[in-house]
Amino acid sequence: MVSAKKHIPIVKKRTKRFNRHQSDRFMCVDPAWRKPKGIDNRVRRRFKGQAAMPSIGYGSNRKTRHLTPSGHKAFLVHNTRDVDLLLMHNKTFAAEIGHAVSSRKRIEIIAKAKDLGVKVTNPKARVTTEA
Repeated sequence: MVSAKKHIPIVKKRTKRFNRHQSDRFMCVDPAWRKPKGIDNRVRRRFKGQAAMPSIGYGSNRKTRHLTPSGHKAFLVHNTRDVDLLLMHNKTFAAEIGHAVSSRKRIEIIAKAKDLGVKVTNPKARVTTEA
């Protein structure tokens, strides 16, 4: 397995999720973010002490966007031919096996990736057996 290219440190401006206004008070209000639209809404009006709204300023550095902590970008793989695509890009991309891939194919994909020196982000998923 090849280590990733050198990159600047990954800095996240915000790691907490943006929760929808009043989702903590009512079970029927899902925490998934929705922009408040009310005329008197204090979150929309950005009052002090209220929940922050997502904005473009929270975006990540373009050089480190979509990087995993190892420094690779995830590339979704469903068969061994997809792993072949990563042969020349194994410093930039890491293979991520799709969730619908069977355990038999997963074993083949992991073996192929090991031969080519490609990192697999989820190698233990649905491969280990009960002992």
